[in-house]
Amino acid sequence: MCEQDNRFQTMGQQFQRRSWAEPWKIKMVEPIEMRTREQRAQAIKDAGYNTFLLRSEDVYIDLLTDSGTSAMSDRQWSAMMMGDEAYAGSRNYYELEATVQEYYTYKYFVPTHQGRGAEHMISQAVIKKGQYVPGNMYFTTTRLHQEMAGGIFVDVIIDEAHNTISDHPFKGNVCLDKLTALIKDKGAENIAYVSIAGTVNMAGGQPMSMKNVKDLRALCDQYNIKLYLDATRMAENAFFIQEREEGYANVSIKDILKEFCSYTDAAWMSSKKDHLVNIGGWLAVNDEALFEKLRNMVVIYEGLHTYGGMAGRDMAALAQGIRECVNEDHMASRIGQVRYLGSLLENWDIPIVKPIGGHAIFLDAKAFYPHIPQDQFPAQTLAAELYLDSGVRCMERGNVSAGRDPVTGNHRFPKLELARLTIPRRVYTQAHMDVVGEAIKACFDNRNNTKGLKMVYEPEYLRFFQARFESL
Repeated sequence: MCEQDNRFQTMGQQFQRRSWAEPWKIKMVEPIEMRTREQRAQAIKDAGYNTFLLRSEDVYIDLLTDSGTSAMSDRQWSAMMMGDEAYAGSRNYYELEATVQEYYTYKYFVPTHQGRGAEHMISQAVIKKGQYVPGNMYFTTTRLHQEMAGGIFVDVIIDEAHNTISDHPFKGNVCLDKLTALIKDKGAENIAYVSIAGTVNMAGGQPMSMKNVKDLRALCDQYNIKLYLDATRMAENAFFIQEREEGYANVSIKDILKEFCSYTDAAWMSSKKDHLVNIGGWLAVNDEALFEKLRNMVVIYEGLHTYGGMAGRDMAALAQGIRECVNEDHMASRIGQVRYLGSLLENWDIPIVKPIGGHAIFLDAKAFYPHIPQDQFPAQTLAAELYLDSGVRCMERGNVSAGRDPVTGNHRFPKLELARLTIPRRVYTQAHMDVVGEAIKACFDNRNNTKGLKMVYEPEYLRFFQARFESL
């Protein structure tokens, strides 16, 4: 643990020193309003018990996602005023390109409007029909783009990642034995690439270790397989390496991030998370031929290769956000707020994924509602109940998010049935976290009286965004 982090390491734990404070002050506020319980009951019913379909004006504390919901700094707002809105060759593009190269190490850079656009292009450019894409647990949009390109996703994460009460410090690690067995069974030529993510979202925001990515790099080199990174929350992953891995306590988050990326061949990014902006993303690669292919594709799907769907002001704010996201005080405060909420729930014996991850608290809906079978969507039920109780919006990460098997058409029943409370960066205070914790406790106290849901509308793709339910 570096010296700066010592000031924050007790946040949400038994305080050993003095009270902590966020490393920023508030210049502007956005009013929020609590609806009555009757209004909330009508709102969640109208939304089909899907928190994605709620109107934001009906939400009191919004923990649906940290994607594009963070508060920008005065320097980011200032950068937006310097946006060069030229259609081609904006100076903000060149600034952003240089910043990505400096902080993430890759040679070639392609901007996209957000991470989903980057996932689509890399999948279409690299995956051949029938190839396997092993990864450290699926993410919804990533897997869908891989499958739509003809790929077959295979989970090769370590077993501890599927155990909510395991205290393994790096539950995002790839199991090298699983990966080796897959390569030997299917053949290296049938592996499109190995797909990894930092602070694995669906596992509860759990990080990968530096040792694991080094070993993974060696294994991929042995079989001549590319290693691609979802870098969306890699700054948070770097924080955990600094805190937990031997030899990195006195290494900066910036340098840890650069070293981790140096072991991979390419990365895609949703800048709406770590980079503290409302929109934006990118692809970055080391292979020049792949870069030329992607630079051509971006013109078709996103916009010219010097803006990729973003305005010049968006690229300016994004470049500044990259610089801010590796700030030691910022990251310690960001993780500390998540831990503060988690510690409240642990004190009340409310089941959550452990250890507490980087961007969210994940409630274990199976343990929360052991009487509700998984085909009655306990995590979706919990998200709806929390909104009904207090106007707090979270989201489901379980059966609904897992979707259906493309071959059998049956529900996928993941081992983890979770409700995710995602903390936007620099938006809410400790008092908001107290309100959220008490609301979860109220739902937990009433858990035996809660019934599940049935799905009454299901879209073809990514059903968790638009599916509708009725109460049982």
